[in-house]
Amino acid sequence: MPKNPFTGIVDYMPSEINQKITALADRELSSPHVLRLDPNRPDYAIVLAIHLAALEANEGGYRDPNSGAFVFTAAALADRGYCCMSGCRHCPYLG
Repeated sequence: MPKNPFTGIVDYMPSEINQKITALADRELSSPHVLRLDPNRPDYAIVLAIHLAALEANEGGYRDPNSGAFVFTAAALADRGYCCMSGCRHCPYLG
């Protein structure tokens, strides 16, 4: 199966599953959905500040302060044009 070079995940599934979400959620790109970033996390404010700084600098992502994993910004994910269904922290499509 072909892979998507943007995420490196399998991106092509049977047609009944492959319904791509392309409409952006009705919220600011700087506001993550609570299902993806729990407001009760001890580092919630830090993660929001790092994400906002990356958005303002027009960067594609940032390093998570705890794990060091690369996290895409909501703007980078919005530029992709659809939800990749990978559970991204700042998914702009999750309403």
